[in-house]
Amino acid sequence: MAHPDPERGKERALLAKLVSPSDPRREVEESLEELGRLVGSAGGVVVGRVTQQRRRPDPAYYIGKGKALEIKALVESAGCDLVVFDDDLSPGQNKNLEACLGKRVLDRSGLILDIFALRARTKQARLQVELAQLEYLLPRLTRMWEHLSRIRGGIGLRGPGETQLEVDRRVIRRRIGSLRRQLLIVKRRRHRQRRHRSGAFHIALVGYTNAGKSTLFNRLTDAGASVGDRLFETLDARTRRLDLATSRAAMITDTVGFIRRLPHHLIESFRATLEEVIEADLLLHVIDMSSAAALDHIRVVEGVLAEIGAGEKPVIRVFNKVDRAEDAGLETGLQMHYPGGIPTSASRGTGLDLLRTAIRDEMSRGELLMEYSLPVVDSRALSRLHSLGRVLDESLEDGRMRVRVRIEGGMRDRLSKEGIRGIPIDG
Repeated sequence: MAHPDPERGKERALLAKLVSPSDPRREVEESLEELGRLVGSAGGVVVGRVTQQRRRPDPAYYIGKGKALEIKALVESAGCDLVVFDDDLSPGQNKNLEACLGKRVLDRSGLILDIFALRARTKQARLQVELAQLEYLLPRLTRMWEHLSRIRGGIGLRGPGETQLEVDRRVIRRRIGSLRRQLLIVKRRRHRQRRHRSGAFHIALVGYTNAGKSTLFNRLTDAGASVGDRLFETLDARTRRLDLATSRAAMITDTVGFIRRLPHHLIESFRATLEEVIEADLLLHVIDMSSAAALDHIRVVEGVLAEIGAGEKPVIRVFNKVDRAEDAGLETGLQMHYPGGIPTSASRGTGLDLLRTAIRDEMSRGELLMEYSLPVVDSRALSRLHSLGRVLDESLEDGRMRVRVRIEGGMRDRLSKEGIRGIPIDG
C-alpha cells in the first residue's frame, strides 16, 4: 500500500546565500540550516541550496547577474516555486531577481514575517504582525497595490497630479498610524493589568526560538500552551500564576522567541509584547543544550535584551534539553562559563525543583526585614502586609500587633505611601 507523500502540495523553495571569504564554514551551514527550518515552519519544503562567495553584494542582483542565471536554471530543473535568500534584499534587488528568475523571491525578513502572520492568534499579535508587514513593504511598493483602492475613500482623496503609487503609500502610512495608536491602547491596558498584580513577583521566559520555553511554561504552570517543533511557535505573551509555596505571589510570562538577525522593525512592532520582559523582576533565559550553536544563541538573546533595555535584569540561565545534549564538552563549557545555570529537561520534567529553588532564592534577594506595629483593629494594614510581603511572625504586645515581615524595597515604599510605616531590623 502506497503511503501519501507528506511533502506533496507544499511550496518548493531553493535557499540562496551570499558568503564572504572570511565567513566560517560552520556559521554558514548553521545559518542555512536555520533558514531551512524557517521555510519548514512556513509550510514549505527545501529542495536545494546554493551559495556564492563575494566580498560585497552586487547592487543590482545581490549575487551577480551570472549567478542569478545559474540559479534560474536550477529553479527550472528542480521545479521550485520560490527562492529564499538568507539576507535582506533591497527593493531593487528583489525586483531584479524576480524578473530574472521568473519566480517569487523572498528574503529572510519577509519569510519571518510570513511565519508571524501564520502564528498570530490574538488581536494584539495580529496588530503587531500587520504593522511589521506594512513597515517592511512600504519601501517595496510597486503598481501591485491596486487592491488598496478598496480601502481608499475615493472622491476627494486624490491630489492634483498624484500618482497611484503615491496614493497607495499614503493609504499605508495612514494604516500604520492607526495600528500604532491601537497598539498604544493595548500597551496601556496591559500596563493596567500589570498594576493590578503589582504585588506579585514577575518572571519572564526568554530564549532563542524553539529552545523549549513553552514546554517549560506548561510544566511550571499546567497552562496547556501550544507546543511544537517549529520556529516561532509562540507569538502571544501568556501569563500564569507560578506556585512556589511562598507567601508572595509569583507570575510567569511566556514570550516570543528570538532569532539571529531579527529585523529591527519587528522588535519595534512587538514592543507591546516585549514590555513583559522589560518590566519583569527576573528573566529565565532558556537555552537549548542539544544545539551545537547554543553559545551563539546565548549571544543573540543577550543582544536583543540589551536592545530593548532589559540587558541588566537579574537572570537565571536554564540549560534545557540536557537529555538530548550529545556534546558533553559544550555542556561543561557553558556551565563553567555561566555558573549557576540550572540543567533541566522540560519535556521529561527533570530539574524543575532546582529551578523553583533558584527562583525562590532570587525572590528573596533585595528583601528587607521590617517590623510593623499596628493597632489590633487595623485588619486592612495587616492584610496589606500579608499580600505584599512574607510575614514571618505576629505577636500581641501592649495592645498592638507587632509584625515581622520580609518585603521588597519597592513594596515597602508603596506601603509607606499608604501610611503603613515600619522600621528595618537586623537579621
